[in-house]
Amino acid sequence: MRAQAVRRPVAQRAIDGPTDRDQQDAVIAQALTILAARALTSGQFMKDPPTAGQFFRLRLGEERREHFEVAFLDNRHRLIAVERLFSGSVDGAEVHARVVVQRALALNAVAVMLAHNHPSGNPEPSPADQTLTARLREALGLVDIRVLDHFVVTATEAVSLATRGLM
Repeated sequence: MRAQAVRRPVAQRAIDGPTDRDQQDAVIAQALTILAARALTSGQFMKDPPTAGQFFRLRLGEERREHFEVAFLDNRHRLIAVERLFSGSVDGAEVHARVVVQRALALNAVAVMLAHNHPSGNPEPSPADQTLTARLREALGLVDIRVLDHFVVTATEAVSLATRGLM
């Protein structure tokens, strides 16, 4: 006769202490802090698409709703700030070019990197993603701010539109 594992109710597990997921979230938060610190001290950080893509994947990949973030960069492509500007539903977020331009100007950014997640798990850029990228490039270009890349991320992948030749 085998003993069966006894599953405690979720409420009881919450009382007992942190879960594995809580511990993983803490490790992810620490990794993001380290990556942000490196970005602020290394001008090379945001020039490297794989590293920048992984940075955004860590920030957005596990989200259950779609979020749109922007990394604002100085003239040497060093990170000034990363901000989540828009949030939406499970299959989209409305992004306003005016808000992105205003924030870039307020931070005195010379360049930006864009990123959003696909909660569906499909990292392929949609036609709407490509249209949005073109619209933001045009709007930011009017005030001499360059869009270096746009990443579409999931929990396991980060796709660079620039690397794919879609910008």
